[in-house]
This record gives sequence, C-alpha cells and structure tokens, in this order.
Amino acid sequence: MQIAKGKLVLGATALVLTTVAITGAGLNFSKGEAFFKDSPKEVVDEVWQIIDRQFVDGTFNQVDWRKVRNQYLSRSYKNKQEAYKAIREMLKPLNDPYTRFMDPKEYRDLQIDTSGQLTGVGIQLAQDEKTKKLVVIAPIEDTPAAQAGIIAKDTIVEIDGKSTKGMDVNQAVQLIRGKEGTQVVLKIARGKKQLVFPLKRARIEIHPVKYSYRQDKGIPLGYIRLNQFSANAPDEMRAAINALEKRQVQGYILDLRSNPGGLLYSGIEIARMWIKDGGIVSTVDRQGERDKQSANGTALTNKPLVVLVDGGSASASEILSGALQDNKRALLVGTKTFGKGLVQSVRPLGDGSGLAVTIAKYFTPNGTDINHKGIIPNVKVELSDKQKEALVKNRQSIGTVADPQYSKALDTLKQEVAKIGNDSALNTPK
Repeated sequence: MQIAKGKLVLGATALVLTTVAITGAGLNFSKGEAFFKDSPKEVVDEVWQIIDRQFVDGTFNQVDWRKVRNQYLSRSYKNKQEAYKAIREMLKPLNDPYTRFMDPKEYRDLQIDTSGQLTGVGIQLAQDEKTKKLVVIAPIEDTPAAQAGIIAKDTIVEIDGKSTKGMDVNQAVQLIRGKEGTQVVLKIARGKKQLVFPLKRARIEIHPVKYSYRQDKGIPLGYIRLNQFSANAPDEMRAAINALEKRQVQGYILDLRSNPGGLLYSGIEIARMWIKDGGIVSTVDRQGERDKQSANGTALTNKPLVVLVDGGSASASEILSGALQDNKRALLVGTKTFGKGLVQSVRPLGDGSGLAVTIAKYFTPNGTDINHKGIIPNVKVELSDKQKEALVKNRQSIGTVADPQYSKALDTLKQEVAKIGNDSALNTPK
C-alpha cells in the first residue's frame, strides 16, 4: 500500500477527520463487473467492489458479503437518492463507524475540510464505536464551538431539538452545517450535566500552526500549537521551526491537545522535521502486508522537545506523538490520547460521491497498536473539572503558565535542557 503525497490519507474523524487516502477517479471494473452502467445500481455496485477489495476485515464482520451484493443489486432504484440510502444501509453491518458513504455534497465538504477551510461551527465529530453516540473529538480553536465552551468528549444529544439517537456522523454534519450567519442549537451531555449551546455558523479558515518565542521560567523556548494535520500544516510547521531556530531557542513545547488528526502524509512529513532517523509508522492491511514509513535525515532541529497530548489528540496526532515517544525524541505530557489506530482510504466514485473505507491498521515504531487504547504520556497531568472549566472560560490562558499541563511541560523541558547542559560540562576538556 502506497502512503504518499497526492493521496488523501487521514489520520482521524467529519470534520470528520480520519487517517485517509484519496486515490484515483473511481475504480476500474474488469469485463463483466459493471453490469449497471448509467443506472443508480452502478454506484451501489461500485461501493460493494471497493469494500470487497479493500476493507481491513477480510471476514466483513462475519457478514456474507457476496450475499449482500446479490441482495442490494436485486432491488430496483428509482433515483440516486434511493441508491445512496441503500448504500448506507449496506455498510451498517460492517460495524465500522469510519467506513462511510458520502453523497456528492458531503464528499466536496470533506475535500474542503482537509484543505483548511470550512463553513460551520468548528466541531470534529466521531461516532462512539460501542455506544453509537456522537462524540466531540475536539472543537477547532477560535471557532464558534470553541468560543462557546464545547470541549472534547462532549456528547451531542440534540441538534435543533432533534434527537441524535440512531444518527450517523454524516447526518449530524448536514444538520450542523448551514449558511454563514445562521444559528444552530446543540444540546450537549457532559457527564451528568446537559448543556445547551446556541451557535452562529461561520466561515472558518484554519491555520493549523500557531507559534511564539518565549522566555518562560528562564528558558528561551519555542511554543508550537498544531490544531490539525491539513494540507498546509507541513509548510506552516517548517516555517515555525525555522523562525524559532533563528531565535536560538533551547527547546520546544509542541501542543497536540484537542488535535483530532487529518492527513496521514502531513503527520509523516512533520515527524521527519523532528526525527533524524528511525521509524515513524507502519500500516498493515488485511493481507498482512506492511508498509513502513521512516525518517529520512531531514530533521530541522535536535533540541529537547516536550509534547502536550490529551483525550482529544487522535489519529495523526497519535502517529506523530507515538513516533516521537518510541524514538525517545520527545517526552509526552498530559493525559491518554484518543485511541484511533485505523487508516481510511477515501475514494471518489463515478457520480461525484465518495467512500471512506478502513483499509489498514497502523502501529507505532515499536509495534504498538493504539486502537481503543491510546498512548500513555510519560508524565501524566490530569485536569480537575474546575481546572477544565477555568480554561474553557479563559481560553487565552491555554498554553500559558496558568495552564497546569503546559506548566508541567515547561518544568519537564527545563529538566531536559539542564541535562544537555550538564552533559556538555562533563564532556568539556578541563
């Protein structure tokens, strides 16, 4: 399996982000396979063929997949909408929330999301695999959702008064999105509380990287906040590191909290900016074929690095943080990550719709499968409910010494910088 630039390989969830690959213009059918050219059945069969060839579980979740084909192709479809409804029904028994069909509009929206622009309220959603509830992976910074106080792990129970029970991510996204300036009301479950958030939709342009030079606790350091692994993230990360190197920082804090992932190749490119040599990620498909991605000697800095992670750090964030941790290139501070270790390939279909299909599992360089497990940080810093509420109310304090996780990351970085100083002193000729 190729994992290369030019394919959309996402590391998480609509906005949804997932770990993904946009490949070719649909499938090439061999003779005898495309029986229903120019009919609604064509897209049904196209989806079936992709799942049959690529889905990561060769048992199709114990479903007789060939029987499924006969069942859905024996039906009559008056139009594409009926076919689309049947496709979504056909995919449900696979029991994989990340394998999903997108009609032409939903597919265009996904392409816009990964390019760094969208219209909506700024929430990344996923469907919990066990409860089937719609869970917020993370709000995007400086968006209506973040400013209103929605946080990672919130559960959406109603959208404009409509219950989300039985609703999939695509349906939720279509209800949440709308014209710029219009309002959508979300009812959120947070623990035992139920909260209501009236949100005004906005056009959101995502700049995935924010950075600053700091002198916190006497250390000249670079603070880099990475919000999403979009197409422009590697260029922005490269610019940030180069600018901070010119300021002669002694170390870095990389903040991946509430980063739900994005493009896999962006995660790999960014990992190579920090890791000189060593593995980054390996993927394994249903045939057991393994594709390994490694550093290539193009690291921009070897200075001490501390990475902030939490339960909203998912997919490509976990690939990056896992690679940094396994290669002993960085120490992780915060709480356990989300735990999404699956790769999706996003395929354009012949009629302009699209299909995201889980094609592989990914593993950290040490061979760790983090799916459902997450990555455990080197230094755990749990936030109390009171601390979380304080950060939500005053978002300007995130990434400052008033932020307990950042403060601990700063102490950890100071220790790592001191070690280098001590090692240098020991090796200096007397």
